[in-house]
Amino acid sequence: MASGIVGDGTLPIGRRVAQLRTRLGMSQQVFADRVGRSTSWVDKVERGVRSLDRLSVIGTVADALGVAPTVLLDQNTRGESATTIAPALERVRAVLACYDTPIADGRSPTKELVTRIGYAWAAYAHAQHQQVLATLPDLLTEARHARPVAVPAGPEPAADLLGRVYRLAARLLVKLGEPELAWLAADRAIATSAGDPRRTALAVIPMAQALRALDRGRLAMTATITAVHRLAPHPSREPAPTDAALAGTLLVQAALAAAGCGDASTAHDLTDRATDLTRPYGDQPHAGDDEVAFGPAAVDLARALVAVELGDNDHAIGTHVRVTGGEAWSRLPAEHRAAHLIDITRAYLNTGDHRAAGRALVTADRLAPAETRLRPAARTALTAVLRAGPPLADVTGLATTIGLIRAGSGAAAG
Repeated sequence: MASGIVGDGTLPIGRRVAQLRTRLGMSQQVFADRVGRSTSWVDKVERGVRSLDRLSVIGTVADALGVAPTVLLDQNTRGESATTIAPALERVRAVLACYDTPIADGRSPTKELVTRIGYAWAAYAHAQHQQVLATLPDLLTEARHARPVAVPAGPEPAADLLGRVYRLAARLLVKLGEPELAWLAADRAIATSAGDPRRTALAVIPMAQALRALDRGRLAMTATITAVHRLAPHPSREPAPTDAALAGTLLVQAALAAAGCGDASTAHDLTDRATDLTRPYGDQPHAGDDEVAFGPAAVDLARALVAVELGDNDHAIGTHVRVTGGEAWSRLPAEHRAAHLIDITRAYLNTGDHRAAGRALVTADRLAPAETRLRPAARTALTAVLRAGPPLADVTGLATTIGLIRAGSGAAAG
C-alpha cells in the first residue's frame, strides 16, 4: 500500500491537499506560510514522501484550506446504515478468532504500518467509523506479524503496534454494539502490554466501556481504579504529568460506571478527582495522545452524563448547555462531541423535551454522520424521539435516512 492511503479506493491525503490547494489558486509558498511550515514540507506531503497522520496537523492543514478535517480523510458515511457494516464486522470477528502463533516474517514494513495505524486513529477521532472498520482486519493481521524497525519517533516495538490496533478495535466495537467482542479486543491489548502500566491503562479504557455496555459496572470500576493505582503506585502521589490525562480519563470511566450502579457518592468523588487532574490543561483538551482527549470540558461532559444516570436531568442539561456553549467544546474530537450529543438525549427525553432531544441528534449527525448512522445507541435514541411526539422536519429526514421511517410515507419502517 502506498504511503498516505487512508482507505481502500481513496486518494492519498497528500494528493487531496494538493488538489484543494490548487483549486483555491494558492501557491505552495502561500500555503506553507498559512500552516507554518516550509515549502519543502508542503511538497513532500503532496508527493506522499512525508506522512500526514497527526490529528493536530490534519486540523491545521484543513483550516488553511477552508475545509473540515473529514474532507481530507475523504470518507462519506451519509447514506450508510448499520446493515451495511455487517460484512466488515464479520471480517473483524474472524481475525480476532485467529489464535495462530504470529511469526515476524518481515512481510509488513513496520514504518509504513505505523503511518497507517496513525491514519486509522485520526479517522476514528473524526468518527470515520466505516473507514476504520474496513482497515481493521488488515491492520490486525499485519501488526501480529510485524517486526520492529526504526521510525522517526524512535523504535516502535511490534507489540506496541499490535496493542494500539487492538485498542482501536475495542473502542470501535463498543460503539457498534459489539461489547463482548470489544472486551476480547481490549483483553488482547492488555496481554500485549507486557505489564507496562501506561499501555495497560490505555487498554482498560475500552475494556471499561465494554463492561459498562454489558451492565458490569462494578467490574468496570475495579479495572479502572486498579489501572489508575498502577500509574501512581503511591497513594500520596499523583500520576506523573504525562500520565495525568490518562488517569483522569480512567477516573471518568470509573465515575460513569459508579453512576450506572446508582452509587452517587462514589461517582461524584471520582469526577472530583478527575477535575483535580485537569488543572495543568487549563481550558484546553489534552492533545498529546491520539487515544486520550482530556480536559475540563471532557470532565464536565462526563458530569452531565453521570447526572443523567443518577436521575438529575435538570443538572445534566444545565451542564451540557454550559459546556457546549464554550470554546473548549469545539476543540474536542468530532467523535467525542457527537457521542455526547447522542447520550444527552436521555436527559431531554426524561424531562419531556423530545424536540431538544431531536435537535441534539441532528447536530450529532452534522458533526459526525457515522455516530448516528452506525451506532445502535443512536438508533435507540432516535426511535424514542419519534415515539415521544411529532418530530421536527430535520429529525424526520434523519430517521428516513437511517431507515426508521419509510421515505415519503411518514410511517415507521417495518
